[in-house]
Amino acid sequence: MSVTVGGLEVTGELRPGYTDVLNHDALHFVGRLVRSFASQLDTLQAMRREKQVRWDAGDMPNFLPETERVRDGDWTIKGIPEDLLDRRVEITGPVDRKMIINALNADVKVFMADFEDATTPTWDNLIEGQINLRDAVRGKLSFKDEARDKTYEVGDDPSILIARVRGLHLPEKHVLMDGKPIPGCLLDFGLYFHHNAHALLNKGSGPYFYVPKIQSHLEARWWNDVFTAAEQDAGLDVGTIKATFLIETLPAAFEMEEILYELRDHVVALNCGRWDYIFSYIKTLKTHADRILPDRQAVTMDQPFLDAYSRLLIKTCHKRGAMAMGGMSAFIPSKDEEQNAVVRQKVTDDKTREAANGHDGTWVAHPGLAEIVNPIFNKALGKRPNQLDVMREGDAPVTAANLLEPSTGDRTETGMRHNIRVALQYIEAWISGNGCVPIYGLMEDAATAEISRASIWQWIRHGVSLSNGRVVTQELFEMFLAEEIEAVKAEIGAEIFAAGRFTEAAKLFSDMTTSEEFGDFLTLPAYEMI
Repeated sequence: MSVTVGGLEVTGELRPGYTDVLNHDALHFVGRLVRSFASQLDTLQAMRREKQVRWDAGDMPNFLPETERVRDGDWTIKGIPEDLLDRRVEITGPVDRKMIINALNADVKVFMADFEDATTPTWDNLIEGQINLRDAVRGKLSFKDEARDKTYEVGDDPSILIARVRGLHLPEKHVLMDGKPIPGCLLDFGLYFHHNAHALLNKGSGPYFYVPKIQSHLEARWWNDVFTAAEQDAGLDVGTIKATFLIETLPAAFEMEEILYELRDHVVALNCGRWDYIFSYIKTLKTHADRILPDRQAVTMDQPFLDAYSRLLIKTCHKRGAMAMGGMSAFIPSKDEEQNAVVRQKVTDDKTREAANGHDGTWVAHPGLAEIVNPIFNKALGKRPNQLDVMREGDAPVTAANLLEPSTGDRTETGMRHNIRVALQYIEAWISGNGCVPIYGLMEDAATAEISRASIWQWIRHGVSLSNGRVVTQELFEMFLAEEIEAVKAEIGAEIFAAGRFTEAAKLFSDMTTSEEFGDFLTLPAYEMI
């Protein structure tokens, strides 16, 4: 049974408590946003496709000549709220109740509650997540683990809360307007803002957001218009909303200054979303035989194209008064002492590089990494809350060639098999409702599966030779997939395997990896399976 309010038809089940966030006023507010802004997304999506056609035909992304005046202009962003000036370590994770409590209690400055890559967008996950965040903002969040007879509660000094909404491409099929699914990002943003903006301001904080997968300054302009309309609707000053935008697509790296300019009333930072950026590099340049990446494990931040991206983001942000956030460390501390030493060293090397480059803070996926990363940024920052004074003025200009530079490293059978095994397990977890999954010592999210299938798709298309001489073909991939399915079954046990959705996950993975046309996002067909 559906409910229609404010032009929105809610077809998702209204379980006990759901109408607390899906109430009359909230749905009217979301409905106003959808009515004003949803149709513009069709144009923005079409622009993405048109650009990709040119790149597939041989063109390369480049800085925009028509916006040179913005890059040469003398302007800065509006400003950064006091409670966002120190973001040296941030933790990210899904929006389930226990995870939120643990993240808010972690020894970090900020918790990014993720409605996107770390959360499978089932109806229950999304609405319960909104309830959980509403309770957290009001200091009423607790969780009773009946199995362990343990109660979890938020401490006296929780980390600052930022909500990440879904990307522009993801629909919300449980809420319709004129019979069509509304943009998922407008539901995520609208519900969180409507319920929490005033309460957060009363606590001395504010409605803060992370926005993913932006590809152009025109998309930034769309978001700025959404923010302004929401503020005016709520009777708040323009600029009350503050947002951090992830530069996690290759096209966006060429428009960083323009993105900041369009959002200058609302933006406080850009973030190096490195995993999705690697996926986007493959996706954008998928037809270019001279831009094929090596094994995922070899594509680290010391690769020239990633190092250039990090340095450009820092220089651009600090020039305009915005903060420059580093990327995710997805490692999970190990109980094995020897393995944990390896983890600590890898995290230390990665975060030392970011701090030395001038990043103002960074991401971790597990609370246990805070004790490694905090000292690194504490040392780099000294008594400063951030590194906004690091201007990198001595750097040579970062060119388009720098951002597009081919990577070095081997393409191995081991790497290909690892991609298959990880993607299979992640996709199975995602379609089963869990978007944040520990696999082989890493906390994986949707970017993992995207890199895996995109990389193999590209290897098949170009007939890449592996380091052992085997040529990657569709037949070789399908043979490896069949063998890795059996390896996973042996690893987790036949009973658990049979109870899962591995057959469906394998078919989706195979379809996306061997299709003639490259599918934009794995999560779009996967969404139809939940």
